[in-house]
Amino acid sequence: MPEIIVTTREGATASLNVKAGITLMEALRDGGYDELLALCGGCCSCATCHVYIDPAFAGKLPKMSEDENELLDSSSHRHETSRLSCQIRVTDALDGMKTTIAPED
Repeated sequence: MPEIIVTTREGATASLNVKAGITLMEALRDGGYDELLALCGGCCSCATCHVYIDPAFAGKLPKMSEDENELLDSSSHRHETSRLSCQIRVTDALDGMKTTIAPED
């Protein structure tokens, strides 16, 4: 079971054991991170599940789709490690990945 290290908007850090195969958004939501709104439920249509990903894991993530890229462009908090957590399926290769919940737009 992969372990994801999560940092909240307030800077608190904790580890979360995640069942491989679910999305990072589902893992964060089910793990009690209520600040991650995920209003569209994972349909890649709202950008309220915006996170920052540890750059060391960038090559292990699925390629960003055009839709995800456009949604992230609408955020004033986007930077080079921004991703939508609904678009990242957790795999064993992501064990130890650090992610930070991005500020709300």
